[in-house]
Amino acid sequence: MLVAIRQNRVKGTGVINRYTRPAMGAIWELENKFNIWKEIEVLACEAQAELGKSGITKEEAAWIRAHADFTVERIDEIEKVTNHDVIAFTTNMAEYIDADVPEGTEPPSRWVHYGMTSSDLGDTALSYQITQAIDIILEDIKQLGETCKRRAFEFQETLCVGRTHGIHAEPMTFGMKFGSWAWALKRAQTRMEEARKVAATGAISGAVGTYSSIDPFVEQYVCERLGLAADPLSTQVLARDRHAQVMAGLAVTASTLESIAMQVRLLQQSDVIEAEEPFAKGQKGSSAMPHKRNPITAERVCGLARTVKSNAQVAFDNVALWYERDISHSGAERVALADSFIALDYMFGKMQWMLDGLQTYPAKMEHNLWRTKGLIFSSKVLLALVDTGISREDAYVIVQRNAMKVWEDIQNAVDGPTYRENLEADPEANLSAEVLDEIFDPWDFLTRKDVVFDRLKELEF
Repeated sequence: MLVAIRQNRVKGTGVINRYTRPAMGAIWELENKFNIWKEIEVLACEAQAELGKSGITKEEAAWIRAHADFTVERIDEIEKVTNHDVIAFTTNMAEYIDADVPEGTEPPSRWVHYGMTSSDLGDTALSYQITQAIDIILEDIKQLGETCKRRAFEFQETLCVGRTHGIHAEPMTFGMKFGSWAWALKRAQTRMEEARKVAATGAISGAVGTYSSIDPFVEQYVCERLGLAADPLSTQVLARDRHAQVMAGLAVTASTLESIAMQVRLLQQSDVIEAEEPFAKGQKGSSAMPHKRNPITAERVCGLARTVKSNAQVAFDNVALWYERDISHSGAERVALADSFIALDYMFGKMQWMLDGLQTYPAKMEHNLWRTKGLIFSSKVLLALVDTGISREDAYVIVQRNAMKVWEDIQNAVDGPTYRENLEADPEANLSAEVLDEIFDPWDFLTRKDVVFDRLKELEF
């Protein structure tokens, strides 16, 4: 639990720095959270002054704006006594606001947190943090999606075998793999944009959402300046289905990256080796076997995806709270939200490096295409036999009978006839040499492939 280590005030571990890219990590640091808290409190004071009902003057609001401050260390110190983070924060902020107030002047800090409850501050700030974090993820998606689109066209004409169930199926082009990844990332972008809209919501409505001690104008004022929408009916807390949708979006996005990374791992297997993740100069693959070039980055992405997916369950469980509010969600989401965003951002950094520099081996792709001695053309043989006038069932028997002979030879490492040669020797497979030439041309499968690449041209991130 990377962020839990930081938020529990354990110093000097270095754990969070190892896994966090600077921009994303900074969002979930206490410094950023308290800065957002400060801004919300100041904006609320300015809104109260603008409203002119609570007694705070615009001059006092300006004073609060100019003098409000905090230190994480002092908040920690106060919280050890209060055991309440918001009270510790407002107490520390008041120390700064009132420090230079002229003698005999009433303390301006008395207007801080006026009519508010802790969740008004914490939930609204958390929403803002989530939007900050989603914006980074959206940029990650855009960058990786554009890389996949670019590389799709790079390999538009590169033949490879398609596999279903891990078994050779029919010819395709390697560019189609990158293209399918690009479309998956576009769907991830759409999901995260929608999740951002749902998450970009604030609430400053009091103890149970009735605005009993605060005018709705304050909520509207603060939310507008933070780029948030005011929740239409909060119950002190923002409903956690919003956060669950965000975490679900992160989990699906992590699953997409896992799927791509899994493909790289499969392509890098020694028996396949059509592509592999970059292997840096001086990199070592194994402490015992110097020849190894392991897909460690792809494996790391797959492993971290498990964390992000598991954290989504935490968010689902956080939706159900007692009556209008409890705090069973609070500690869990402080870990789950931050860790998921940090892990996913890290995964994107690794995937960008991997796919931008993916080493590909077209000659090996071509070699693998023919490893099954023409079996991948069986579907074309089936249709060609049907075209001669025999039933599909009879054609299937002929096609499979000749295919299984080749399959048995391959499994027994026997250098026997190719699939075409078997068909040519079978009197029931009544197909001319010209028809067989067309059938066993891999490009005959791909006469319509440009349809998918024309669609890909229109894809924008």
